[in-house]
Amino acid sequence: MQDAMGNLIARNRNSGARISRNNTKGSGGRNNSNNNSSAIDNRPLSLSQLRPPRQLAPPQYPSLPLSLPQPQRAESMSRAQNKSGQEGSATMGKKDAAKKYALIKDNFTSLEQVTTALRKEGLESSNLILGIDFTKSNEWTGRISFNNRSLHAIGDTSNPYEKAISIVGKTLAPFDDDNLIPCFGFGDATTHDQEVFSFHSDHTPCHGFEEVLACYQKIVPNLKLSGYFHM
Repeated sequence: MQDAMGNLIARNRNSGARISRNNTKGSGGRNNSNNNSSAIDNRPLSLSQLRPPRQLAPPQYPSLPLSLPQPQRAESMSRAQNKSGQEGSATMGKKDAAKKYALIKDNFTSLEQVTTALRKEGLESSNLILGIDFTKSNEWTGRISFNNRSLHAIGDTSNPYEKAISIVGKTLAPFDDDNLIPCFGFGDATTHDQEVFSFHSDHTPCHGFEEVLACYQKIVPNLKLSGYFHM
């Protein structure tokens, strides 16, 4: 009995060894063709197999010509626009100036008409400052226009400066709110063309044009004209 069991175990071992050899041969791909279909190929891949698939080039479209403005043409257009803008600004400026500073036609027969016209054109108030030229040119001009006398000559008839002070005073005095008028002279032997002097020694303004005229008539005989007037 023991001999029979020993023979059976030895046979099984031999058959297992033969099966193992057959499997080993099948894995090599020579003797067992059935195991080739289910075997896994664990061999490393080459670089050619790892290369990514070839990409297709994007389609080429025909390039369309672009019509860009020439630099000279663009510059000329810019100049034309600037010129038209400047002309428009100049036109607007002239219109605004004409509207703000309208021409007052000299069709008046009295000072009251002039004052009325100034109010109509928008003059509401003014702060007057008076400056009088005492240069020697008043003598040269007076020889031609004022009977060979100085334009500052004080006498029985009003000289041109006295007339101007009276006319300006009567015309603009209604627009002067405080009726205070600072008065200065220049061009005499003490100030020349460098300084001015006040009609009052304490530099206070004159009260109205009546005082302006009185101060003028008082200081003129004591002044010495000098130099000439520059514009």
